[in-house]
Amino acid sequence: MSAPSYTVNEAEVDFTAIRAQGSGGQNVNKVSNAVHLRFAIHGSSLPEAIRERLLCLSDQRITTEGVVVIKAQTSRSLEQNKADALARLQALVDSVAILPKKRKATRPTLGSQRRRVDSKVNRGQIKASRGRVSGGD
Repeated sequence: MSAPSYTVNEAEVDFTAIRAQGSGGQNVNKVSNAVHLRFAIHGSSLPEAIRERLLCLSDQRITTEGVVVIKAQTSRSLEQNKADALARLQALVDSVAILPKKRKATRPTLGSQRRRVDSKVNRGQIKASRGRVSGGD
């Protein structure tokens, strides 16, 4: 059973072209190839449960106003950086689309409790035998 996939609507995403950081010679100073992606969680068409789980994430890319900001600058192409940013946003949405399993409380078996106590008693006997040796002189 696969998790339901919720695709991000590209019309709800705001792309801004910026200049990339780092080395690259004069090209870095002239061309705006890096991309800032902004995605408002509150105004999106994602289901309510997904939006709430996204807002609860402690991810540094999500602002306090509920806006996802992703910067992509790995490629020299603006289109490739847009695609990379969109793929990273989709991966973030997919990560919260899967519901975590609820834990069922269990109790230890009687045998495991006895083995635990027996090992503790055995360890205590080993430590008790480490005392000072009394010399019969």
